[in-house]
Parts: sequence; structure tokens; C-alpha cells
Amino acid sequence: MEVSVLNIKGQETGKKVELNDAIFGIEPNDHVIYLAVKQYLAAQRQGTHKSKERSEIAGSTRKLIRQKGGGGARRGDIKSPVLRGGGRVFGPRPRDYWFKLNKKVKSLARKSALSYKAQQNAIVVVEDFNLDAPKTKAFVEIQKNLNIEGKKLLLVLPGINNNIYLSARNIQRVEVITASSLNTYKVMNANVLVVTEDALKLVDETFNK
Repeated sequence: MEVSVLNIKGQETGKKVELNDAIFGIEPNDHVIYLAVKQYLAAQRQGTHKSKERSEIAGSTRKLIRQKGGGGARRGDIKSPVLRGGGRVFGPRPRDYWFKLNKKVKSLARKSALSYKAQQNAIVVVEDFNLDAPKTKAFVEIQKNLNIEGKKLLLVLPGINNNIYLSARNIQRVEVITASSLNTYKVMNANVLVVTEDALKLVDETFNK
């Protein structure tokens, strides 16, 4: 699949790049996309939730009423889970939600996500560019030129670029990421994928294995 390369003014440069069919042209696998997204979101969870159980509640261990003869249910101490202020039964404890996925599954999920974007014509390839200084106004102008203003945008760069990152940081629905950090969730969460020429080469080298 051939894609025209644009400059940051939204004009065609006359150059074309070929999107690798092994990455951008496969038959997407929905289940592996689901697994990769599930793993990513699970890994984002802090897992610091905690509630006090019966043994951790402060209070007397005195038996409130006698065991038999009272006409009611048996009652232990005031920390009983059935009483207001008592401990919680099987409450949440700190845990790690991360789970393992095989490398081939994650790789197939990334390729499937990128293939979906290619099918939707949601991939824009731009010339490599830089900004002289962090300036949000300059990045908004680039969005207007590329006709992607207001869309959920993922900009893929070959490496860390502080000027571009800081320029886009305060704009809603815009995220800047490096090619090496590209993952299934980020791709599927975006409406448009804007990739620089060098970043596209890195994606090709990294994922075509």
C-alpha cells in the first residue's frame, strides 16, 4: 500500500512510501487485540486497594451476648462483619494485575491494530520535522494543515523530541509517542496515526520480525 508523504504544511512532497504488507496489510485478529489491550490496562492498575478484615479492626474481643438462651442469633465480638463498623469479609488486598502474554501474541496484536488503521486510511505519513521551541500554537497549526484538528491523534516519532512533546502536551486528544513504545492500546485508542518517515522505518525494522 502506497501513501503520499506530506510536509507539516499539509502539502504533498512528491514522495511516496510503501507500507509493509507484513505489518500494515495482514488480516486483523480481534481476539489478540483484546488480549493485548486487556494486558495494557491491567498493568496500569495500581492495585493498592485494601480494606480491614476482622483481625485488623480496633475493638474489644469481649463476647457481646451469651451463646444460648437469648432467643437470638449467636453473637461474637463487636468486630464481627455482620455489625456496623466490623471487619469486611474477603476484602480487597494489594495485588498486581499484570499477566503474561507471549511475544508472538503481542506482535500479532500490534500488526492487527496497524492493519486496521491502514484499512481505514487513518495513517498519515509526514516528513521528519522539528520545532524551534515548545509552542502549542505551532502544533495546532500543523493539525489544521493536516486536516486532523479535533481528532484523537497519535503522533509517532523516531525518538524523544522535547519541543514537539511540550508543544502537544496541553492539547486535548493528542498524544506523542516514540516508535519503540508503540503498542496496541495506543494505536486502537487513536482516530488518526501520524507517523514521521524515520519513525515508519523504525516501525518496519522493529515489528517486521
